[in-house]
Amino acid sequence: MNQKEIGKEKFIRLNHYLSNAGIASRREADKLIQSGIIEVNGKIVTKLGTVVHISDVIKFHGNRIKNKKKIYILLNKPKGYITSTRDPFNRKTVMNLIPNFHNYRIYPVGRLDRLTTGVLLLTNDGLITEKLTHPKYKVQKIYLVVLNKTIQYQDLDLIRQGKIYLNEGRVKIDFIHQYAKNTVKIGLHIGWNRVIRRIFKKLTYQVIQLERVHFGGFTKKNLKIGNWCFLSKQEVNHTVKNLFP
Repeated sequence: MNQKEIGKEKFIRLNHYLSNAGIASRREADKLIQSGIIEVNGKIVTKLGTVVHISDVIKFHGNRIKNKKKIYILLNKPKGYITSTRDPFNRKTVMNLIPNFHNYRIYPVGRLDRLTTGVLLLTNDGLITEKLTHPKYKVQKIYLVVLNKTIQYQDLDLIRQGKIYLNEGRVKIDFIHQYAKNTVKIGLHIGWNRVIRRIFKKLTYQVIQLERVHFGGFTKKNLKIGNWCFLSKQEVNHTVKNLFP
């Protein structure tokens, strides 16, 4: 199977297959593959990047494994929660806001910092996760930003024209609109850590409130802050196909 086949729904990278089945994370799955304990249709596979068909017989330590049911959860994240499956300092994580799915290994797609609210997807679907987070897909995120003071027109122009530079390089945005004296809506596809807060800090503003209102094709769907809902596989596939025709 070649790289072009990966986008087809019935094919998946072996490390994603193992991750979706709850065997290990993708990084850990790569180590398992290299160790020679994973079989595909009766043959030991050690090559990273191997692509398998969903009907292939995959064995781990001689026991057959199967991909588990895909679960998709849309959450309107509140402040005060870490976007992680666990936290070494025992702080609250977004996993505390959803049911415990036991062996399904649900995890958040991408990150929102502890003080940022808004749209967050949680799933056990590795393919959807890759399409929504890998930089090559350039998925758009839209944020509503409340600042500590009135934003100046010249500063809006600096952001709009890509004249802001951070450690990673020049900041390119998709758009920025002023909604009120101290409120803007900004769309961008770069996923640098805390990029919105750093943009405005560079211009001597402090971000008072930051809400992600759009992530790819996903919105809050009128969910109240802290609430969540299930998404069907059809809803997710429709959104992702619209993003990646």
